[in-house]
Amino acid sequence: MKPLEIIKEIENGRADEKLRAVYVFDEEIKKQRARYISLLCDFVSEFGADRDVIITSAPGRTEVCGNHTDHNNGKVLAASVNLDAVAVAAKNTDGIVRVKSKGHAMNVVMLTELEPDEGEYGHSTAMVRGTISRLKDLGYAAGGFDAVTVTDVIGGSGLSSSAAFEVLIGTTVSYLFNGGEIGAVDIAKAAQYSENVFFGKPCGMLDQTASSVGTFVTVDFKSPENPVIEKLDFDFQAASHALCIIDTKGNHSDLTDEYAAVRSEMESVAKALGKKVLREIDFADFEAAVPGLVGRVADRAILRAYHFYNENLRVERAVAALKCGDFGEFKRAVDESGKSSYMFNQNVYAASDPAEQKISLALCLSEQVLAGRGVCRVHGGGFAGTIQAFVPNDLLGEYKSRLESVFGPGSCYVLAIRPVGGTRVM
Repeated sequence: MKPLEIIKEIENGRADEKLRAVYVFDEEIKKQRARYISLLCDFVSEFGADRDVIITSAPGRTEVCGNHTDHNNGKVLAASVNLDAVAVAAKNTDGIVRVKSKGHAMNVVMLTELEPDEGEYGHSTAMVRGTISRLKDLGYAAGGFDAVTVTDVIGGSGLSSSAAFEVLIGTTVSYLFNGGEIGAVDIAKAAQYSENVFFGKPCGMLDQTASSVGTFVTVDFKSPENPVIEKLDFDFQAASHALCIIDTKGNHSDLTDEYAAVRSEMESVAKALGKKVLREIDFADFEAAVPGLVGRVADRAILRAYHFYNENLRVERAVAALKCGDFGEFKRAVDESGKSSYMFNQNVYAASDPAEQKISLALCLSEQVLAGRGVCRVHGGGFAGTIQAFVPNDLLGEYKSRLESVFGPGSCYVLAIRPVGGTRVM
């Protein structure tokens, strides 16, 4: 359909069921109508009104359990959220990909030039180039296309705005040139490859997998090249809780060394025991070796290793709880995950600046309001930034008001678990 035809469909309510399949709530559908119409108008302004277009979407993600385990080949539970990146796209015949994201310069990629370029490191054009390049390497078709995109995935929130963008590109290529037949895992692999090789960021595959697969998803990274991925179809709405992400407005600068130390210290324990990563060592062998490790590796490294092993077990518990519909047990596993991150993994505040503890403060305030009925934990990499909370619906107003009284209006984002990953909306 042409952009103006789709606008009429949206205005007349005939697109509501398609929107509901992605955004679930009536209030969200109302918001998305205006958002989609605005993006369709952007496409007309950039590329004209006479082309058949598709609309694709890829969500942000939240890590639920498995904090700082993936880099040592551990287990993680994550979920897609109802914030997303959206594209309006149409094929062209000139062998060029043009992607214009709202508020940013045009990304332009020649399909004859799909090699990494160090000059593009850190730029979104690299993500476009890398995702398409890898999909072609995997045997999928790709061609020139023009697209406009918009995102409401909050940058710097731990919701993985970059992964959502990469998955959006992969999803668009899937539906434009491959009949929607590119699997979610292959899109995630292409997106991660793009970020590692073309964008210059050595991330794991968790963010891209959660965005591409959708809803709750558990990933076992025992074999990083072939992770075991399982989608969990849990009805989050029936649990009568809201998922809240709170931006504590902490200082993100100069945290690279803090993040790197978590991985390097875990790996220092593995190295002391003759292995590369902790997953290669049985917990019983690690625990038996602890007396001999003291003095050979940092004390904090041993604590972080304990966190790793027990966090993998908590992921298993949380997954089992979701499978049998036991939300109370799920919350207990998440609560224990948060406490372990605080006490043992120690990524709630930066050791280089212990006086600034906004995440600690947010966790303290959350526990005061939730009073054991909900749970909270550090979100993502930690040290500064955001926390996550599962809040009973009847406490949501009080919780949001209390946290925003400290961290500012709009700092508490009330989200839901999205039922689908990367998808064609219409």
